Amino acid sequence: MFERLGELSREHAELERVLADSAVHSDPDRARSLSRRYGELSHVVDVYHEWQQTVADEDTAREFSAEDPSFAAEAEQLGRRRAELESQIEALLVPRDRMDGKDVILQVKAGEGGEESALFAGDLLRMYLRYAERQGWKTEILDATTTGLGGYKDVTVAVKSGGRAAASPGGVWSRLKYEGGVHRVQRVPVTESQGRIHTSAAGVLVMPEADPIEVHIDPSDLRVDVFRSSGPGGQSVNTTDSAVRITHLPTGIVVSCQNEKSQLQNKEQALRILRARLLAQAQADADAQAAADRRSQVATVDRSQRVRTYNFPENRISDHRVGFKAYNLDQVIDGDLDAVITALVDADRSDRAAAADEPAAR
Repeated sequence: MFERLGELSREHAELERVLADSAVHSDPDRARSLSRRYGELSHVVDVYHEWQQTVADEDTAREFSAEDPSFAAEAEQLGRRRAELESQIEALLVPRDRMDGKDVILQVKAGEGGEESALFAGDLLRMYLRYAERQGWKTEILDATTTGLGGYKDVTVAVKSGGRAAASPGGVWSRLKYEGGVHRVQRVPVTESQGRIHTSAAGVLVMPEADPIEVHIDPSDLRVDVFRSSGPGGQSVNTTDSAVRITHLPTGIVVSCQNEKSQLQNKEQALRILRARLLAQAQADADAQAAADRRSQVATVDRSQRVRTYNFPENRISDHRVGFKAYNLDQVIDGDLDAVITALVDADRSDRAAAADEPAAR
């Protein structure tokens, strides 16, 4: 383990040296890739350095305690801290999802429940926007189709790590990847006159955002259609053919964008979403192939199931994948998602650690 830590520490130092060279930043894609890797390593290297200092301090305290017993208590305290750091290091060295450092494109789509489902989709969007703000991330609405009561039939948002340090280690994908799936709500809708509790649902799709160098799209594989934007809009939004629909012919994936005023801007946004979907599909194919040979897909990241219930009358939030339950739904829907996501992260890490131990056991 400590040999591996030494390698990571040297890689971190080398990345720091390379990133200090202004010439590297002339290639934005390479600079972004190096910065992402540097960020991934920073947390584990910081813990490793603290462990090294703690070990040295503990050895010194134990040496002095032979002559001065007052140092014995300090040595015991440092020993406990050393053990805590070793546990942290073991957790940090568990095999990680290679996408963890990436930004994401997140889509919320109304499902069963009509207008109430669209309103719930809007609540989910605001929950993610507020959570992103708490994390120090940046958000950008790429495309949205609204309803008359202010809900969303469909909304797509890019979530990117911000300039300041995030509240949690890892990239955006490392936290939001667990949000994909069917989210169910139980409450009295604003459209309900009899006060009856309804159940409706909205779907969430989370994709790691692909860099252009990761996903090459052949222009000849695309069919691009333009059409007039629909829904609320300004002077030019609804009067010109600015909306864009892109069909990726080899896969049949269709992406449309109409939020921007210009056709070019909408095409660029649609291509961003298309790249993310192609990367997600490639990753899903790779996971499926790996699962045929070994147990690699953990339940916490299975996005095909109903993942969570939001029960407003009981103020209860339940995640069905790991049995998480809490009675602070009002805080969660306001963006306080950390406890829910941490439960999923811990379950995923435990499964990955167990999967990594399996070959050794054999």
